[in-house]
Amino acid sequence: MTEFLSTSETIVRLGFFIGVLIILAVYENILPMRALVRSRSIRWYSNLGIAVLNNIFVNIIFPLMPVALAVFAQERGWGIFNIFNAPTELVILISVVILDLVIYFQHILFHLIPVLWRFHRMHHADQDFDVTTGIRFHPVEIILSMAIKMAVTVLFGIPALAILIFEILLNITSMFNHANIRIPIAFDKVLRIFIVTPDMHRVHHSILPFENNKNFGFNIPWWDFLFGTYLAQPKFGHEKMDIGIDIFRNPQDLHLHRMLIQPIISGSRE
Repeated sequence: MTEFLSTSETIVRLGFFIGVLIILAVYENILPMRALVRSRSIRWYSNLGIAVLNNIFVNIIFPLMPVALAVFAQERGWGIFNIFNAPTELVILISVVILDLVIYFQHILFHLIPVLWRFHRMHHADQDFDVTTGIRFHPVEIILSMAIKMAVTVLFGIPALAILIFEILLNITSMFNHANIRIPIAFDKVLRIFIVTPDMHRVHHSILPFENNKNFGFNIPWWDFLFGTYLAQPKFGHEKMDIGIDIFRNPQDLHLHRMLIQPIISGSRE
């Protein structure tokens, strides 16, 4: 099983990514929550393009991907879970929760620390909110995030299967909770108890600072409830709220090459 996971990680993740992307893209066209304000073609080539670049950079920089690293650590008995004998199913469940909590706090740090915000703000600079926003992250942020996850993997001795499950869940839920889809309010209220919904996360992409510093969760919503970072609804409603940040609002800033240099420039306005 471990050999299959380490050799097939990329194929499995890519399969889930493409399938969920297509499903959500169709849903967005059938029942959108908001009208888009910018060119879909430009945004999609840029947002998908940055995802491709991120995958290339990560594979170049890290000789071992997280699943392979987990196998490597397990073989050598590294990490807390490899020291103590506990049921496999319980270890996998706890591992997924730990990784999600780490990503929650990582997200907060990328908002609080100015140098990290310079990279993360590229994600927030998207002036529309759809499935491709969920994969729009600067390569430096992706590399730092990968380094953090790999350090946590070794420290806790997280199993390879838990890593694969978490990476697939994170990718799927990030696309889901950024999707421009309309979900009945009553159903959304129930759903957001168990998973971060598009309405819940859209608040985080508001141009208003009070709102974009709330709802940091990507997958599990409980952290926002527990740590006081939850905000139920945006001030001006989902259809009228402004998405993005107060810089990089020129349509030219949506192009891939402009996105990559956003961390080193002050930004432009219309």
